Amino acid sequence: MILSALVTSVGLNLALTVLLAAAYTLLRRRPAYVEVYAPRRPYAPLESWLPAAWRRSEEDIHAAAGLDGVVFVRIFVFSIRVFAAAAVLGVGVLLPVNFLGDQLQEIDFSDLPNKSIDHFSVSNVQDGSNMLWLHFSAVYIITGITCYLLYHEYKYISCKRLEYFMTSKPLPQHFTVLVRAIPVSDGASVGDAVDKFFREYHPSTYLSHTVVHQTGKLRRLLNDAENICAKLTNLKYVQRSSGDAPRKFLGLFGRRDLLGKYQKRLEDVEENVRLEQSDATRRQEIPAAFVSFRSRYGAANAIYIRQSDNPTEWQTEHAPDPDDVYWPFFSTSFMERWIAKFVVFVASLLLILVFLLVVAFVQGLTYLEQVEQWLPFLRNILEIAVVSQLVTGYLPSVILHFLSSYVPQIMKLFSTMQGFISVSGIERSACNKMLRFTIWTVFFANVLTGSALSQWKIFLDPKEVPSKLAVVVPAQCAKCCKRDDSKAPSMPYHSEIPRILLFGLIGVTYFIVAPLILPFVLVYFCLGYFIFRNQLFNVYAPKYDTGGKFWPVVHNTTIFSLVVMHIISVGVFGIKKLPLASSLLLPLPVLTLLFNGFCWNRFLPIFEAYSTESLIRKDREEQSKPDMPEFFSNLVTAYRDPALKPMQRASNSDERTAPLLGSI
Repeated sequence: MILSALVTSVGLNLALTVLLAAAYTLLRRRPAYVEVYAPRRPYAPLESWLPAAWRRSEEDIHAAAGLDGVVFVRIFVFSIRVFAAAAVLGVGVLLPVNFLGDQLQEIDFSDLPNKSIDHFSVSNVQDGSNMLWLHFSAVYIITGITCYLLYHEYKYISCKRLEYFMTSKPLPQHFTVLVRAIPVSDGASVGDAVDKFFREYHPSTYLSHTVVHQTGKLRRLLNDAENICAKLTNLKYVQRSSGDAPRKFLGLFGRRDLLGKYQKRLEDVEENVRLEQSDATRRQEIPAAFVSFRSRYGAANAIYIRQSDNPTEWQTEHAPDPDDVYWPFFSTSFMERWIAKFVVFVASLLLILVFLLVVAFVQGLTYLEQVEQWLPFLRNILEIAVVSQLVTGYLPSVILHFLSSYVPQIMKLFSTMQGFISVSGIERSACNKMLRFTIWTVFFANVLTGSALSQWKIFLDPKEVPSKLAVVVPAQCAKCCKRDDSKAPSMPYHSEIPRILLFGLIGVTYFIVAPLILPFVLVYFCLGYFIFRNQLFNVYAPKYDTGGKFWPVVHNTTIFSLVVMHIISVGVFGIKKLPLASSLLLPLPVLTLLFNGFCWNRFLPIFEAYSTESLIRKDREEQSKPDMPEFFSNLVTAYRDPALKPMQRASNSDERTAPLLGSI
């Protein structure tokens, strides 16, 4: 790709980003769009969103989005710090060295727009040149800076997590465990088995239990009722707004006829719901229960001490927040979950393989000759400079972006099939799946083999790939302004975190190979910092709070990025005939992995469980509080399935279509 093509594509994307940001700034002030662009605060005084996003403190983000929101913003803070240092080294030192090299051809500044961007990569430096030692030094420097910042962030977020726990009010999930694979003898109920077991083996700490039931049919009825309510609401709204006589549809049904029809259907569904809720025999028990204890320490003992001599029975795990429980799916037995994991693994692998084929096809679009061969009737149009630049520089990223936008939903479905019983657990699992998918299909396939269709040495001599990435970066910034829902949505961590980490992976791994992409990566993180701070405060409503458990994913991915950079650097110095530099780089990935092992042992346990010291101290602090008896009284019913709760609707007949409070 030549420099002018890169500038054209980048300019187009940046212009689109500015246009979307300007449209957002104008539309958010119109009353009709307030609930779309600020659904969390539709009645709050409007202010300029960019300065407001800058002024808000971390405490404001914590109050608005929880510790997960703080961690999400810290990803941008960490990335900006890393790539600010990388940009100084890359653009200030490595880029001039690369361009002043003359391995590809003599320097001609008058023809700079038509230069290939390979002239700005390490490929242009003479083989065996002493200037390559600057690249060698830069690898060590950026690795040291990144590891230092990683340690600082891991320590900071770990302290925040402990502070979050020690200052939190009593929460049901701290006193409750989920028990699965409950063995039940003939003639006994699941509830009797649970009560007998925990009274015998946890007599001093056991409080109560709630058995899980199959409520699939009941949920379908409640969903039908919700849909009918929505249709009734729309019909009444249209009737009030039009103010004219009811019109008939095709001469058969008027609005009043439809209102009566839907109201009758709603009454029938409501009656079926009441019958289903009242008939206990229809609600089959599942061998799983939420068991609550009188102390956090008692709940922790039940989780981390094996409850039975048979490891496949009485399996315990952390209970999520009652509002975080994913009730529609409860895979309970050890064998069911094992089979589900295997099936999901195979399905994820097949999805990656299919997408690799798509990537291979799309990569062909980056070569004008390939496009002309596939579509010969477009040859005359493709000879136009602007058209060819847009097709080769912009179209592939748009196609891949469109196709990959459906993958997060698929990964979330896969995680649901595995039997996770919380929305947060499903999304954290989907986040890991999305990260693996992104690394294989976007990085290894799209980046490292982007030109492998014609050059098999791309892994050790990556020339074309960084230019394509520089084009993709501004395109991703534009997406951040997208808003589809008038209700306050939740932050899709499972799709956004892998996307952010992908750009970190790209920037780190191609730091010495193609420093030209570093400014684009830095701009991406700077824009994301402001945009997501605004969205976390005004748009996204937290659905759960894991207490910062997404950060270990960020840390591990960054370590992976560093190791890949080291491997690429060893290959580059080998090709550039500087074997001593390759040899001196070999200890660096080992040192990086040793650093990761230290962080693993020092910080990761804090994200997996709270210590005895913290649990007992917190329990003792709350022993004498007067509100604890009321908390334990509410804890007994905290994990009751919402589908089993009575429906409540407004008594006013005009508000007959209000949402059902007993639905999910």
